[in-house]
Amino acid sequence: MEAFLKDLIAYGPQILAGLKNTLWLMVIMSVAGLAGGIGVFYLSVCRQEWVRKWTEAYISFFIGTPLIVHLFLMYYGLPQFGIRLSAFTVAVIGFTLNVSAYNARFLAAAYNGLDRSELEAARSQGFSHPETFRLIILPQVLRLSVPSLTNQVIQNLKDTSVAFLIQFPDLFAQMQEVASMNFQFFKAYVTAGLIYLVLALIIVAAARRLEKKVSLPGLAT
Repeated sequence: MEAFLKDLIAYGPQILAGLKNTLWLMVIMSVAGLAGGIGVFYLSVCRQEWVRKWTEAYISFFIGTPLIVHLFLMYYGLPQFGIRLSAFTVAVIGFTLNVSAYNARFLAAAYNGLDRSELEAARSQGFSHPETFRLIILPQVLRLSVPSLTNQVIQNLKDTSVAFLIQFPDLFAQMQEVASMNFQFFKAYVTAGLIYLVLALIIVAAARRLEKKVSLPGLAT
């Protein structure tokens, strides 16, 4: 164990750099995925039926196919057509497309629970569809979806570990490097798991506080 701790200290700067990359990727994919999810959700409640169908196809495709396939297609497949993207770019695009689909599904589930009389009242008052969405639908579905959206952020943190398969130098990639140098794979992976667990607990604590602040009256848990 002493030798392993020495290796952790020796690789400390690299591990911290990997942790920084992991957190940075998680923040980007969470913010971009939320913005993308709102956009996809808006299209899913569009009045044009063909738009709704294509949007549902998009959601079903990204929810129904493995994330790693999307990353591999872009990182290893696109170069065959002369398109080369960095690991970071591929990770951001792939994760954002995937997270947007999940977030749109969460928002749609919340939308189904809204009081339709509010929407009908808005239309009777002459609100346009974009105005109804922006002023009435979106604020409510966001508040109702806070638990699901924050759980998705935790999932985003865990999913960043997949990015090392496309040579992105995240935390897991750095811990893999430590393990390959001293062959203490079990200890390295347990350490990585504990780091992810601590980060997830921090996100959970922040999420619970957020849920209490934005919970709708009468629906607080």
